[in-house]
Amino acid sequence: MPWFEIAADIFCSSTELGKTFMNRSGRFLVALAVAASLTGVGCDRLRARDQLNKGVQSYRSAQYDAAIEHFKNAVSLDPNLSVARLYLATAYAQQCVPGVDTPENTRNCNQAIDEFKKQLEKNPGEIGSLKGIASLYFNMASGASKPEDKLKYLDQAKDYHAQVIKADPSDPEAYYSVAVIDWTEAYKRRMDGKTAAGIKTDEPVKDKKLCSDLQTKNQQEVQEGIEDLNKALELRKDYDDAMAYLNLLFREKADLECGDPDARKQDLATADDWVKKTMETKKAKAEKQQGPGGIVLDQPSPNK
Repeated sequence: MPWFEIAADIFCSSTELGKTFMNRSGRFLVALAVAASLTGVGCDRLRARDQLNKGVQSYRSAQYDAAIEHFKNAVSLDPNLSVARLYLATAYAQQCVPGVDTPENTRNCNQAIDEFKKQLEKNPGEIGSLKGIASLYFNMASGASKPEDKLKYLDQAKDYHAQVIKADPSDPEAYYSVAVIDWTEAYKRRMDGKTAAGIKTDEPVKDKKLCSDLQTKNQQEVQEGIEDLNKALELRKDYDDAMAYLNLLFREKADLECGDPDARKQDLATADDWVKKTMETKKAKAEKQQGPGGIVLDQPSPNK
């Protein structure tokens, strides 16, 4: 039994354990002094830590409903117990299923987002909460049945990734995540436009009106995505996922080169180069993981 659970039982209740202890008057004052020096908190805070501990146990056993109730109790008992609120948000997030558009799933996602936002009110710029919200909005976008909802969630995810960049400009994954959203939105607009115009997906856009429309809507996002991926690669030289999306974004750029076949050809060649670099980097990483005879070596933890 954790020390704080024992302390709560002794000092904050009338259980037999507490009565026995209290009746030993010769030790009472000493025990009270020890409790004050060790805990420095009231009974509610002790109970909050007890609920937090039980919530963590339930969470680790994938009993998320039970974990949520324990974490809610912990937050109610001690609103300043940040780790309990983070666990509560994370437990709700476990019940937010990507690609599912149901009222229950939307409610779970929004509950997780609300708890992360409450955490940000007390700890502005906290990276974990910002990333948690961004990830949840992206997951909601993947299941949104209405196009306007999909774009709304993507924009919200992008906004929170941008806040991560502001809080930590050295995080390559934040730049990568913004670029993924840029590509996702640009790709959807291009495919919708081509489908409506009866153009095959691999054919260049020749319709001047469609071309102008796509340039207006996509050009800035495509360029932003390319710049963000280049920044991600500056921060992580072997970021093969970023390389893979540079391939995709240069293919989007190629479709915006309406009436300029040479520029389109150059963009497609650049995209092919990034495909090659992606494969080479993945291969180099795999070989680095292997020792003599093809044995995979365990890599030391960066925290050790």
